[in-house]
Amino acid sequence: MTKEQIIQSFDPSQPGLADATIFGLPFNSEQSEIIIIPVPWEVTVSYGAGASEGPQAVLDASFQVDLNHQNFPDLWKLGLYYAEIPDTWKTDSDKYKILAQPIIQALEEGLNIADIPALQADLNTINEACHNVHQQVKEKVEYWMNQGKKVVLLGGDHSTPLGYYQALATKHNDFGILHLDAHMDLRIAYEGFTYSHASIMYNALQIPQITKIVQVGIRDFCEQEVSVVNEQNGRVVVHTDSDLKKETFEGVTWQQQCEAIINALPQKVCISFDIDGMYPWYCPNTGTPVPGGFSFEQATYLFNKLADSGKEIIGFDLVEVAPGENDDWDGNVGARMLFHMCGVLAKNNGLNTGKQINFIRK
Repeated sequence: MTKEQIIQSFDPSQPGLADATIFGLPFNSEQSEIIIIPVPWEVTVSYGAGASEGPQAVLDASFQVDLNHQNFPDLWKLGLYYAEIPDTWKTDSDKYKILAQPIIQALEEGLNIADIPALQADLNTINEACHNVHQQVKEKVEYWMNQGKKVVLLGGDHSTPLGYYQALATKHNDFGILHLDAHMDLRIAYEGFTYSHASIMYNALQIPQITKIVQVGIRDFCEQEVSVVNEQNGRVVVHTDSDLKKETFEGVTWQQQCEAIINALPQKVCISFDIDGMYPWYCPNTGTPVPGGFSFEQATYLFNKLADSGKEIIGFDLVEVAPGENDDWDGNVGARMLFHMCGVLAKNNGLNTGKQINFIRK
C-alpha cells in the first residue's frame, strides 16, 4: 500500500499496533519523515544505572501514547520510525560497564590508575570502545540524513549524542545546543573516561561548528566546570535552576525567561534534553537525580516557543531515561516527551503537523 492508503486505513483512535514501529505506527522507514536512532549505551555511569534500558522502555511505553496530540494532531501521519541498530551496542555496553566498575572503585579509594597497569589497560580499552560507538552513531545518522530524513537520537546515557553532533556538524557550519539538564556535563574526561556521560558538553565544545551552548536548569556543578564556562568567553551560557527560580519569585515570567534563553541561541539549534533536568518525580529512576528542576509543561512550552521563534531546529536528543524495576513510569514520561519533541521538530521544519486543537471554554 502507498503511504496515503495506509493513513486512510489506519485508525489512530485504536491502540497502537503491537507489531509496528514506535508509537504503534504502521509506516516503514521509507514512509517515515523522522527516524529515531536508539543508543542503549551507559558504560561510564558513576551513580545510578539503567540508562541503557531507556530506549526500550520508551519504545514499550510509546504504544500507550494517544496520537491525537493537542499541538500536533497530524504528527503521526508524517511517520516516526524506530531504526534498527547493531545488537553489539547493547551487549558491548553491558560488557564495558562491568569493566569500568573496578576503575571507578579504585578512583573512589584514592588510587592512581596510571600506577595500576591492568586498570590503565582496561581504561584505554573502554575509551577506544566508546570512540568506536560514537563513530558508528555518526555514520548511521549521516546515512539517514542523506536519505532526506529528520534524525533524532534516543539515549542511553548523556555520552551517546557525541557522534550525532559530529554528524550534524558535517551538514551545518554553525549551530548551537539548547541543553536542558541538572548538570553542566563540562567535566574533562571525568574519572579518566574520555567519553564520560559527565563530559558530553565539554566534548561537544571540541566541535568547532558548535558555536554556542545554552544550558537550562543546571543545579549541580564542580569547580572545573565553572572554569570551563569562564574560559569559553560567552560560548557557554548558563541558566541555573537557582537563578531561574529567583527570577520567578521576584516576578519574571517563564515566558520572559524562555525568550531570553532563545535569544541567546544562534540561528540553527539542536536540543539536548537530559531527562534529569525535570523535577525528579517525573523520572525518579534516572541515574543522577538532583532536587529542583522544571516541569514537563515548562519544557514543552520552551520547545514550542523555540519552534515558533524563527530559528531552525536541526535535531534533538533525549537521554538518561532509566526504567524502574516495578513500573514503566519513566518510560511513559520519556515516550510522551519524545512524541512532543518530534512534533516540535516537524512543525519547525515546515512539515504538516495539523492545526492545534483548541477547546471552547465558557
